[in-house]
Amino acid sequence: MLLRRVLPHVRSMWLGCLLSMLTTAAANAQMNGYERPPIDYLHTEVHDPVAKLAAQIQAGETQLAHDAEFGYLESVLQELDVPVNSQTLVFSKTSLQISRISPRQPRALYFNDDVYIGYCQNGKTLELVATDPQQGAIFYTLDQADETTTPKLTRDRGQCLSCHVSSRTQNVPGFLVRSVFADAAGRPKLGSGTFTTDQTSDFRDRWGGWYVTGQHGSMRHMGNTICEGDEYTFDREPGANKVDLRDRFRTEAYLTPHSDIVALMVLEHQTQMHNAITAANYETRQALHQSYQMNELLDRPKNFLSDSAQRRISAAADRVLEHMLMCDEFQLTDKVSGTTTFAADFQARGKRDAAGRSLRDFDLNTRLFQYPCSYLIHSDAFGGLPDEVRSIILARLLDVLQNRDESEQYAHLSKEMRANILAILRETLPEFQHIVFAKQ
Repeated sequence: MLLRRVLPHVRSMWLGCLLSMLTTAAANAQMNGYERPPIDYLHTEVHDPVAKLAAQIQAGETQLAHDAEFGYLESVLQELDVPVNSQTLVFSKTSLQISRISPRQPRALYFNDDVYIGYCQNGKTLELVATDPQQGAIFYTLDQADETTTPKLTRDRGQCLSCHVSSRTQNVPGFLVRSVFADAAGRPKLGSGTFTTDQTSDFRDRWGGWYVTGQHGSMRHMGNTICEGDEYTFDREPGANKVDLRDRFRTEAYLTPHSDIVALMVLEHQTQMHNAITAANYETRQALHQSYQMNELLDRPKNFLSDSAQRRISAAADRVLEHMLMCDEFQLTDKVSGTTTFAADFQARGKRDAAGRSLRDFDLNTRLFQYPCSYLIHSDAFGGLPDEVRSIILARLLDVLQNRDESEQYAHLSKEMRANILAILRETLPEFQHIVFAKQ
């Protein structure tokens, strides 16, 4: 009799505790959930460009050429279709091979829409990060020293995440461009503060610990300069409008003597846009997973989506849309131009509408892009978002572009801009055209 009285209370307490645990897990999903289902970041098979290249090498379908000076770098760039003119140079000791990095020996970074490659002079490894459509940033290394055996791309199993999962990466395994006050050895003076930069960052806070080649008029940044004092005495003037870095280090030791300012600006936008997409992917999958778990416990229909799950997915969609539409973008006050063909080549890869417009077209006078909607809307990462969140993003994007949503955060988009972006997407993104028809 006593047992029959107690059991309902025990069951109620157990269910209450479980509900509390799941609620807490939902609140902290981005912080600590990526190692568990449904994400299972460290063990899930991935299909990013580097993983595909690794499989081709293993199967003997592709061979990498080894160079005495650069190791496998040039061959890897070619195989992954990463342009040499995307090279940017960072001299702060803020990555894996810190002993190989200094102002006299910067680390080179190369990237395309999906892949990032890090190269250090005399380094033991090439560092590669690729964007998987489901799992986000996946980290790899390639041994540079051994050319006697078949080269092997080794997937990282957690070491890189000590720096690449934090609020700086939107709490998912991701990317960041970091600006620091670097001393003469390249060590960041952390007491002076650091900046994680993207298109919203004040120009004066960008590229500390980086080399920058290009013109930017009266605007000033932190690049090309050693911090001899602190953030209050730091002088940005000596590093301004540099087009030649030969007085800083041996530029001939790199594939190109440039660290193009336009490439840096694209890199800043792209890294955090990728993070926003991954965060929405994770959040949606976790919200669905936890909602379906509760359905089983509460005898609800299998595919019922709880209100809390819907709110989480909706919030994730809003964050992607704000990044995508360049909300709060820093307004340039002078013209920016690079020192390589990066800008022209980047634009040439754009999907264009009948009027010749592309989301990759630059402005570089008052903002980064002429049509402020991220070109990554065409990426595999965006296409890989769960339908539940991608459809919300596209529907809300349509509302903004058709002037049904005139919220303050989108006030930077003039009616002409909205009309141009709408026209581009209708012709270059078939899924978006379907949503336009559905709305009509």
